[in-house]
Amino acid sequence: MAKKKPNDDLDITTTFADMNIDGFKWYDPSLKKHGRRKEKMNVSRKEYWAMVRGAFLAIGPYILGAILVFGLLVLLTYLWLG
Repeated sequence: MAKKKPNDDLDITTTFADMNIDGFKWYDPSLKKHGRRKEKMNVSRKEYWAMVRGAFLAIGPYILGAILVFGLLVLLTYLWLG
């Protein structure tokens, strides 16, 4: 009978959450990173404004819809109470 090989495709290095928490038996204070900074993205001015424009285009329909609904409510309130 052949011995089973361990699954070499198993990823044991990827983490999705920091499990280094006070009180756990595996807590290691040297691993705690206080004041973590995200790496600065190297984005040109043109790319930055393209991202800003894209964000406004993505949120625009929702803002416009909210303004229209609010306007309709004001109009209906005016007609009902007026």
